Amino acid sequence: MKIFASVLLLTLCVLGPVTGRAQDKRIVMIAGKPSHPHGEHEFRAGLLLLQKCLAGYPGIQVEVYSNGWQASDDVLKGAAVIVIYSDGGLKHPALQGDHLQQLDALMKQGVGLACLHYAVEPTIDRGEQELLGWIGGCFEINWSVTAVWDADFKSVAEHPVTRGVKPFELRDEWYYHMRLAPGTKTILAAVPPLSTVSGPDGPHEGNPAARADVKQGLAQTVVWTTERPDGGRGFGFTGGHYHRNWGNDTLRKLVLNGILWVAKVEVPPNGVQSTVAPADLEKNWDQK
Repeated sequence: MKIFASVLLLTLCVLGPVTGRAQDKRIVMIAGKPSHPHGEHEFRAGLLLLQKCLAGYPGIQVEVYSNGWQASDDVLKGAAVIVIYSDGGLKHPALQGDHLQQLDALMKQGVGLACLHYAVEPTIDRGEQELLGWIGGCFEINWSVTAVWDADFKSVAEHPVTRGVKPFELRDEWYYHMRLAPGTKTILAAVPPLSTVSGPDGPHEGNPAARADVKQGLAQTVVWTTERPDGGRGFGFTGGHYHRNWGNDTLRKLVLNGILWVAKVEVPPNGVQSTVAPADLEKNWDQK
């Protein structure tokens, strides 16, 4: 009996814990501070919902941190991917203090980065070149456009991020006419209506170049990926303005697939399967 117990103990030591949790890849999600009216820019609720959808998925550990960048540097240590869903521009959490430098060090180690909705917008002077290199694209004022429109995605690119994703149509605030780096892969694109640039020019409202593209019926990239020379991956997603849209199975699958892909976790042949009940969409909203 003692011999058997010794052999069993040795076997467990060799194999490690049965759950293998120590080997899980950390997916660190940063939710921005409360923003916009109720039901819009629900960063915390949206990321907690995505965390719930990934709960129990083998090989990963998903952590959500609320109210922007965390004070402790330990939060980002050992992350396989950092997901930022927040306000952008001057309020972007990555543009505060030395956060760009922190991210730069992690990106050079091959850590993945995913930016959702407003988080794809840095400023021209600070953050634009970094995001172009890290995720392959970004929103640029006086060039890109923010508008609410019904995007009809008639086709999807062949890519692990689109596994199980079929063509769909959805109304959201889709940013378009993005700055994209060479080698960036368009995942979803659609033709915006002329109404999205029918008003006066403005930093987010429209510009001659964007208007010319729309008049020509050119499809505009709204979701993209990149694979960096340092071995890291990037994912940009411009939707996600309305919290209710996380209830759309196709949209949710696309983003969940994207997060896994950036973390270098194999995306299932039919994509990430998840179910969201109407009650789930009513949870964890910010007090605004």
